[in-house]
Parts: sequence; C-alpha cells; structure tokens
Amino acid sequence: MSELIVIGYDDHAVAKKAFKAVQQLRDDHVLDLNGLAVVSVDEEGETHVDTPARSEEVALSATAGALWGMVFGMLILTPGIGVVGAALGGLIGKLNQMGVDSRFRKKVQELLEPGSAAVVVMASKITEDRFATVMEPFGGTVLKTSLPEESERDLAEQLAGPGAAETAA
Repeated sequence: MSELIVIGYDDHAVAKKAFKAVQQLRDDHVLDLNGLAVVSVDEEGETHVDTPARSEEVALSATAGALWGMVFGMLILTPGIGVVGAALGGLIGKLNQMGVDSRFRKKVQELLEPGSAAVVVMASKITEDRFATVMEPFGGTVLKTSLPEESERDLAEQLAGPGAAETAA
C-alpha cells in the first residue's frame, strides 16, 4: 500500500525546503518513495513541476514511474471539464476505485491557487510519527489518501495496456 500525501504551502520557498526535508527523510529511511515532486503555480496560474535531480532520483521501475506520472497528472494537471477519451476515462475510474476520488482531486487543485506550491509524496513505507515531526515546522495544509497495493497493480496493468503481462513473462 502506498500513501499519497499532498502538502500545500502559500510560499514557494517553504515548499522547496519541505521538499528537501522529504528527500532527507528518504535518505534516513523514514520513508520509501515511489514518487516525489514540488508543484508551484505562478501568479499567471501556470503550473511548474520540480522532481529530484537525476543524481538523487528515486529508483523507479518503469511501471512505478508510469503509475506515479499518471496519478500525479490526474491529481494536478487534468482539467475539470471537457470530453474524456475512453482510455483516460478508464484511468479516472480506476483512480476513483483506488480512493482518489473527485473530492480528493478537487481539494488538491484548490491548494494550488496562483502563488502557491505543494509537495506531492507517494510512499510505499512511511514512519508516520517521524515524518510528522520533521514536517511540522514547515506548516502547510496536508491531504492524504492510501493507494492499496492491489489497486496499484491493477492500475499499472491498465497503463501498460493489453498483452503487457504476457510480454513481461
């Protein structure tokens, strides 16, 4: 099971410091990261995404990378209205089944008003009390949901497309 944690900040500088603190928590084995990003929204409303530098990047398998990218995109970058293709609709449905429903996504999007920033963490293991203690000085608004392992696998299979499991075997 992975935890999806989004911490919203009014100050970009504070978000970057919190991002670095999460990287240190990873190095200290307080959490095992599946994904990490700091998202900022400039005054014009444009979204900017920073992830760990290549030398520090979380080791992600292709499936985990695709899963993280899809979850991140669905949370942050998907417009709220418009025509949704069948494949994208299926992924949104899978997110809903995983517990990442439209209310959670809406709360995340509300955190990201122009001039704000958020740290987005997807962790497969987390020592909650140590994480909270280190992150507390940064403040922020915390949103959290769990992604069950079985649902993650189902979603990854859907991302890989039909026949991918047979090809990998």
